[in-house]
Amino acid sequence: QVRLVESGGGLVQTGDSLTLSCAASGMSFNDDAMAWFRQAPGKEREFVASIRWRSGNTYYSDSVKGRFTISRDNTKNTVYLRKNNVQPEDTAVYYCTTGGGLLDTLPQLYDYWGQGTQVTVSS
Repeated sequence: QVRLVESGGGLVQTGDSLTLSCAASGMSFNDDAMAWFRQAPGKEREFVASIRWRSGNTYYSDSVKGRFTISRDNTKNTVYLRKNNVQPEDTAVYYCTTGGGLLDTLPQLYDYWGQGTQVTVSS
């Protein structure tokens, strides 16, 4: 059974940095993609970034490219999302997911989801 557990969210100030973690278990850890999505109040769930477990290839949405970095530690079965220079519009619940492909940006293409971690950016 696949299990994804996010952590690292919280209240931060504009311009701060923050790293989210997603601990995965029950997966085959082949070259499937792991991804981060986010959902702000009243908005659709939005793709943020993805990474392949084995190759480490990454893909980013235009809205976070250059500010966010996705990475993985295969020894810990954990995926990270490093967020630099956070802005109020980055306020959202951030979800970790797997089961889709590296370039899949639609949430319905992913099979497994974590419970989410709240990030709130104050101005």
